[in-house]
Amino acid sequence: MTTSTSPTSSSSPLAERLATVRAGVADAARSAGRSPEELTTIVVTKFHPVSLVRELAALGVRDVGENRHQEAQAKAAELSDLHLRWHFVGQLQSKKARQVRAYADVIHSIDRISLVDALRSDDSTVDCFVQLNLTDDPGRGGVADKDLEPLVERVLDTPGLRLLGVMAVAPLDEDARRAFARVRSASERITALEPLADKISAGMSQDYAAAIAEGATHLRIGTAITGNRPDHG
Repeated sequence: MTTSTSPTSSSSPLAERLATVRAGVADAARSAGRSPEELTTIVVTKFHPVSLVRELAALGVRDVGENRHQEAQAKAAELSDLHLRWHFVGQLQSKKARQVRAYADVIHSIDRISLVDALRSDDSTVDCFVQLNLTDDPGRGGVADKDLEPLVERVLDTPGLRLLGVMAVAPLDEDARRAFARVRSASERITALEPLADKISAGMSQDYAAAIAEGATHLRIGTAITGNRPDHG
């Protein structure tokens, strides 16, 4: 193991926040009768500089999430030496699909047939989640519950996509545990079509314990680790 001589030390605020979240994730996993090793914590670094991502990498973080294409593309290029695993977690325009799959290792926000078709590739494979909309607002990201199976089947039939499972964001006006129980139910519907697509991307800074209790495997955690986002104008 190499020793970092950078300002990132075990006593830095970033290191302390990361340690707190890691401990919280482990506690929640054990409370749910699960192993912490089952869980992947993705640190969402939206609006934060590449210097913060380098600090995170020095602290052992390998999974990083972004939800804006231009920012994600630039960061992935500048930090290519770190060999991080990049997760695209935001809404994705079909016209940007091929650009995103050029740098993203995992795309969490597949929510419509046209996007699946735009992501098709005979040359390489990208891991992905289908995003489920847990609200009645069609303007929110995610596929409607009634359209989940047709979308999943399209992903499974499309070259270049490897379906990991389902992603969702808990509505602010619903109990998180109840919302994530609905995601678990959706996951069971997906695994009926593809048993290997059993992953669940759910849980953020404020509700990750509830997500873990309902089977989440991938957590998307931002401010609890990174601190408040800098002013982005």
